[in-house]
This record gives sequence, C-alpha cells and structure tokens, in this order.
Amino acid sequence: MTQNDILTTAKKLGAEIDGDFRDLLVEAIYDDAARIADRAVTRTGEKPRFDMDHALDRLVTSRIWGFLIMLLLLSVVLWVTIAGANIPSNLLATLLLNTIHQFLKDVAANIGIPWWLNGLVIDGMYLSTAWVVSVMLPPMAIFFPLFTLLEDFGYLPRVAFNLDNVFRKAGAHGKQALSMSMGFGCNAAGVIATRIIDSPRERLIAIITNNFAICNGRWPTQILIASLFIGTLVPSYLAGLVSATAVVGVAVLGVLMTFAVSWVLSRTVLRGEVSTFSLELPPYRPPRIWQTLYTSLIDRTIHVLWRAIVFAMPVGAIVWLIANIHLGNVSIAEYLINFLNPLGILMGLNGIILVGFIASIPANEPLIPTILMLTVLVTGMSDVGAGAGVIFEPKTETELLSIFSVGGWTLLTAVNLMLFSLLHNPCSTTIYTIYKETDSRKWTAIATLLPVALGFTLTFLVAQVWRLIAGLI
Repeated sequence: MTQNDILTTAKKLGAEIDGDFRDLLVEAIYDDAARIADRAVTRTGEKPRFDMDHALDRLVTSRIWGFLIMLLLLSVVLWVTIAGANIPSNLLATLLLNTIHQFLKDVAANIGIPWWLNGLVIDGMYLSTAWVVSVMLPPMAIFFPLFTLLEDFGYLPRVAFNLDNVFRKAGAHGKQALSMSMGFGCNAAGVIATRIIDSPRERLIAIITNNFAICNGRWPTQILIASLFIGTLVPSYLAGLVSATAVVGVAVLGVLMTFAVSWVLSRTVLRGEVSTFSLELPPYRPPRIWQTLYTSLIDRTIHVLWRAIVFAMPVGAIVWLIANIHLGNVSIAEYLINFLNPLGILMGLNGIILVGFIASIPANEPLIPTILMLTVLVTGMSDVGAGAGVIFEPKTETELLSIFSVGGWTLLTAVNLMLFSLLHNPCSTTIYTIYKETDSRKWTAIATLLPVALGFTLTFLVAQVWRLIAGLI
C-alpha cells in the first residue's frame, strides 16, 4: 500500500468517526431537551409534576418566608457554633492555659530561666496565643463547615437573591450579602470573600463595611457581658432569652450600620452606578462532606487561625511589658489607663477598657482577660489573678462580677462595651487582609478608622443620653 492509499484510508475513517460523533452529540442534545421539557411542560390532561427545586425556591426566595428562613438559618448556624464551641473551648483552655502553662512554668523554674524572660515568653506570648487558639479554633471549626455546607447545597446564591434589592438601594452589590455572612465567622475571611464581587467600587464598599459583622472573636464578649449585666435584670427563667435578644440586637445593629455606611459611601467617596449582575440559581445538590471539611478546615480555619496566632504573640509580649515595666513606681499600663480614663468616661467606659481594646488589636479574643488583668493590676485586688501582665480566667461568675464591680462597672459600662465591641477597628489579621486585597494604604486606613470614629460617636451619645435620663429620674 502506497503512502497516498494510507492517507486516503485514514481520511475515510476520520470522516466516519466524525459522522458518528455528530450523530451521538445531536442525540444527546435531543435527549437532554426532552428531559427538560418533561420536567417543565405539563401536557393537556396531565397533573402538574412536583419539582423539588421549584418548590424550595418558591419558599426560600419568597418575599415573606425567604427573609424569615434566612434569619432562622443564620440564627441556627450561630447558635450551633456558639453552643457547640463551649465544651471544646473549655477543654482547650484547660489544656493550654492550665496544664501546659503550668508545665512550662515548672520547666522554666527548674532550668533557671530569668524571671523577666519567663514572664515575657510564657506569661505573655504563650498565654496570649493559647487564649486565641482556645477561643478561635472551636467556633471556626464549626462555623466554616456549616457555612460551606450551605454554599455547596446551593442556598447561599438564594441569600444573595433575597438581599440583592436591599443592597442595591444602599448603593452596594447583592453579592455583598455573602461576604457579610462570611464575616460573622471571621472578618478576614469575609474580606477575602468579597472577591466574588466583580465591580471594584462595590467590592471596596463590601470590604470597608465587613467589620460591622460580629466575628467569632467578638461573640464571646457579647454573650458574656449580656449574660452578666442584662440577663440579670429579669427573673432567671427569662435571663437566657433576654441575653440572647440583646446579642441579636447588637448583631442586627451591625447589619443596619452596613446598609447605612454603604449608602453614604456610594454617594460620597465611592460614587457610581450600581452594577447589575446575572445571578444563576444553581440546582440544589447534596453537599460533598469530605471536600467541605477539607475546604473549610484547611483552606479557611487553619489559614485564618495562623494569621491570628502570628499577631497574637506580639500582643502578649506587649501586654506583659507594659504591665511590668515601671516609670518610677507606676507601670506603663497605669500611665496609659490614667491618660485615657477621661475619654473612656465620656464614652461611658473607662481607661482600662480602652487600653484593653488597644491591646486586643492583634486579636479580639483576649479582650476580657486583658481587661480583668488590668483591673486587678490597677485596683490592687489581692488573691485574684496570677500576677502583673498574666492573663487569667476567673473561676466563677461571682468572682468575675466582683472584679467588674471593683473596677466601677455599671449597666451603662456593659451596654457601651457591647456597642464599642461592635464598632471599633478590625483586628490586625483583618487589617492585613484588607491591605493585601486592596493594595492600598488609603483604603486600609479608611476601613480601619471609620468604625472607630463611629464607635466613639455612638457610645458618647448613648452615655450622654443615659446620664441625662438618669439625672431626670
């Protein structure tokens, strides 16, 4: 057989294969069209077919039920996260803050490490890091998988569909609903989630306002303060409900602030037309459990936790140093507290709380332990805590309340602490993430300082109105 014969035979075979492929492709298209028509078209005399996707969509995208289901699911996810994280958080705290910490102290004493190095590394850097791990890891390990399961199931695009009109009226993008929801777990993750927004202007709005979603580092503070000061205002059988309502109220205030600030930004420094987008509602599908666990635990939880640890270690060192370095007979921490106390009182807080917030810039989790430690340091309480600069956890709520009482706390202090915990600067992990995502010092500064300005303003107004009403009464 010559070369020309071989080429001719190959072309004939290729043509036959191409023809068969075209026939198979056309047949597959017709089969697919027939299946779609069979689902969507009801023929004369036939009863309408039940379609699960359509039935669910009529429910979850309803103008009435859609929002109720959305709030219910978010509440359930948050409740499962908060309730489910309590036991592992306590176990981790016992292991890291008690067992391992004491072991490290014993080892340091046996090998003769100088007291200042012992305190700086073990009581400062290690304890701060241990607090962050024990408080952040369990909630994130629960929240992120649950959030990813809703994403895989196909529900989150329905959330964006429901909130699109509200965000459009605020001058923002409908997909901001998704990044805001992610921010309830971690603001840094919420900032990263804004990548789904194509418009640079609307993505900036989403980044700047993401801090108004209470992250898991602030939930424990909200719950603790509401339980101690607001829940105790009513009979014990109503305490849990009233405390939860107060926390949800603060969270809803954060959502309202998101809409309000988005509206202002879209009409001032970030003017522009609201972009439109085609939102495809994907079919509902069973979540992929193992892929979900990998994505949420490795790509999200561990990634965010590592960033928090990197920033938490220096703050532990700083807190220990300012509590143990003295100028004369007064520690640096006490100088800072006395300097900030007038401003704190105007805000319905005090200098100790403001220093606690400053010290918690690397991570929100150690806020309450830092405030407790500074309160004991300044008031000179005996038999409480483990020394200057050493973060500790009170054994009972009674001991906790007694420390707050000695520190001069009132109901106004508690309410404004909850408000300022909502409206203050992002943690350093989130600030760093904002800078990496925007590549702009200007927008990073705006995203950092805007919540602080709002927090100062709101707490000042609440304090003045509170005192005015108290004076009239």
